[in-house]
This record gives sequence, structure tokens and C-alpha cells, in this order.
Amino acid sequence: MNCELFEKKIITWLKTKLNSAKKSGIVVGLSGGVDSAVVSVLCRKAAGSKNVLCLILPCQSQKTDITDAKKVAKKFGLKTETVDLTKIYENLTGILPTADKLAQANIKPRLRMLTLYYFANKLNYIVAGTGNKSELTIGYFTKYGDGGVDILPLGDLYKSEVRGLAKYLKVPEKIITKPPTAGLWAGQTDEGEIGMTYDELEYRLKNKKLNQKLKKLVTAANHKLNPPEIFKF
Repeated sequence: MNCELFEKKIITWLKTKLNSAKKSGIVVGLSGGVDSAVVSVLCRKAAGSKNVLCLILPCQSQKTDITDAKKVAKKFGLKTETVDLTKIYENLTGILPTADKLAQANIKPRLRMLTLYYFANKLNYIVAGTGNKSELTIGYFTKYGDGGVDILPLGDLYKSEVRGLAKYLKVPEKIITKPPTAGLWAGQTDEGEIGMTYDELEYRLKNKKLNQKLKKLVTAANHKLNPPEIFKF
């Protein structure tokens, strides 16, 4: 993997997208994970520190994730704002009918999405998402949640490539190696939800060695990755 080439191409692409959208800057959700760290750093390089806002959006989040997000922001000189969504989430789930854990947890990324777009509208910014190819291919994201974004700078990079780019950009090692989590509930991890490691997932996707579960996920991901279908008379 030529990290220098990846970096240059993504930065050029970001500048193009920013200009074509006629926006003043970029807003990113900074979660404390490796994907959001890489996206934030690349956006800063593309648009400049004054034109990138990283939002830290705790919602019953682990304190370590907030600490890691702030660590990344401090190291790379990222402008941040923190909006704690915990009370809003608890109030909302408190008035909704009882549902399973996933239905309730998916409200969290959707609350973050509407907060990102509030700031984007306020500042005339574009929203950059943090999803990578490993996740997008199997639909491992929340529709109109972390999938509700304008651009996906890492959308064609597998998780291993994101980690390689993170090392090249000098993202703190702890953040690169920590177990990836969407922060949906205590103890939740991406690999636990997917049912395999990112390395195994990448191997299977690259080599077309999909088991039945992955085949179903890839097929079901179509409705998440494409605009809503319009009935044509």
C-alpha cells in the first residue's frame, strides 16, 4: 500500500468535492476510533484547520472514547465542539414503545447525524463520513445514521488500509489497535457484531469466499448504499 499516494489522492478528491458543493468547510464526527481520526486529519490537510469542525458527540459513551477523541484533536490541532446527546437519547427512548436493543441503539447514530447536519447547515459545511469499504460492502452502518453523510473519503479502503494510512499519518498507536466499536451499547464491538475479525472479512470479500451470512449481508446492503427507489409509471 502506497500511503503517500493514498493521502494525496484523497486530499485532492476532498478539495474537489468541497469546491463542487460550493461549501466553506467540512464537519466530521470524531468518535475516538481510527476511521474518524484518519478522516479528520485528511480533511484538515485538504481544507485547513479553520475550515474543519470535529464534533465529539457522546451518547452514553465510554469515557475512554471521549478521551481518545480529544487526544487526536490535540495532537493534530483539530477544532472541536462537544455536544452531549445522552439526555436527549434517554428522553426520546423513554417516550417510545419498548423495542429490542438494536432498534434503540440505532437512535444514537441518527441523533449524531442530525447534529452533524445542524452544524453543517449553520456553517455552510459538507458532512464527511467515516465508513470504510469493509463496512460499506456488508451494510455495517446505520441507515440515516452514520450512513447519512455527503462524502465518504475512506469508502474504497478496507480496514487494513485505513490502519496503514493511520500509521503513516501518525495517529496514536492506541487508537489504531483498540477494538473498533460503534458505541451502541456497553461492551459492543464491530467484530462481535459482524461475527468475524476485520482481517477475515477483508480476506473473504477480496477472494469472493462469502459464507451464507456474508452473502445475505452483501445483498441486503444494496438498499443502504443506493438512493430510495422511485416507482416509475
